[in-house]
Amino acid sequence: MFDRPQTSDATGRGLSVVLASVNFGDPEYADSLAELKLLAGGAGLAVAEVVQGRRERPDAALFVGSGKADEIAEAARATESSLVIFNHELSPVQERNLERRIQCRVLDRTALILEIFAQRARSNEGKLQVELAQLRHYATRLVRGWSHLERQKGGIGMRGGPGETQLELDRRMINAKIKNIEGRLAKLEKSRALQRRARQRGGALSVSLVGYTNAGKSTLFNTLTRAKVYAADQLFATLDTTSRKLWLPDVGQVVLSDTVGFITHLPHTLVAAFHATLEETAKADLLLHVVDSASPNRDRQVEEVDKVLDEIGAHEVPRIVVMNKIDLTGVEPAVALDECGNISRVSLSARTGAGIDLLRQALVQFAQDRRGPESQQTEIGQDGLE
Repeated sequence: MFDRPQTSDATGRGLSVVLASVNFGDPEYADSLAELKLLAGGAGLAVAEVVQGRRERPDAALFVGSGKADEIAEAARATESSLVIFNHELSPVQERNLERRIQCRVLDRTALILEIFAQRARSNEGKLQVELAQLRHYATRLVRGWSHLERQKGGIGMRGGPGETQLELDRRMINAKIKNIEGRLAKLEKSRALQRRARQRGGALSVSLVGYTNAGKSTLFNTLTRAKVYAADQLFATLDTTSRKLWLPDVGQVVLSDTVGFITHLPHTLVAAFHATLEETAKADLLLHVVDSASPNRDRQVEEVDKVLDEIGAHEVPRIVVMNKIDLTGVEPAVALDECGNISRVSLSARTGAGIDLLRQALVQFAQDRRGPESQQTEIGQDGLE
């Protein structure tokens, strides 16, 4: 139906790519470009050159001007790169026009993130969700996959124009596959809902880890539960939601879930496809918003996470902010209270374990407060307060 981008050559080495990025006056432009480079590396690609430009608004046909498109084409030829990735979302028309002009494969930021998700998904549900997102994304770009038919003069079965029959078949096949995957995911969602109701009947507190990608959620998850979830210093190291039971004194069992990280311009096709998984976040009793306190972009990252939480209907779920990676900032483990005297923030290091005891106490306090005023409150020494 459509060909997925290749990320390595015949020898297995990372495919050489050219990155293209346009500054439209966004104050966070440099951060976005740095993130694109990390995404490319995370997909196993070798960045040969970065072509940048500045415009007031995108060009309707090529996104960039014709001169910049030619500059990108020259960079691709000079570096023998067969792939160009734009740090933006391209329309199907822009993508097709750019490929004709540059004479090589062109992807946008959305397609790159989808490719990383496809590489990292491990569970059956995760693979289905990624495939659904890819099908929805590439369905609008089918004409590109059959552009070679435009050079043909016609042939058997070519009604009304070159390639039309094949395109119609492709669309029907994709639509049928989308419906099939949606049906399979709906069954998995029902099963997940039954499990969630069973946990609720058992009175177990449900806690979800959320945060920007690479903030340290999986490391914190492993530290708290002694699990062995894959954790690495890369974007989207974790895609599949993992849940483990955590025992807390005076509370009992808590169900802790590690979820996929968020990122700037997270593709809407992914948010829609991962609806069932993200719904676990919206249905949680408490969110632990893990923040990379060592990142100079932490404020922007917090805003992006808040946007996605709003989008999935999780904005009203109680949350505690976890300022992670204090081992890189020299800050001491501490907690901060809100105006009601509840713990609203914990500073810790998931890697070294410093401050983990404060987070455990915060979870105990939240669980006891949730049970009602008759529950005995856990006291935290004032030495731990900011």
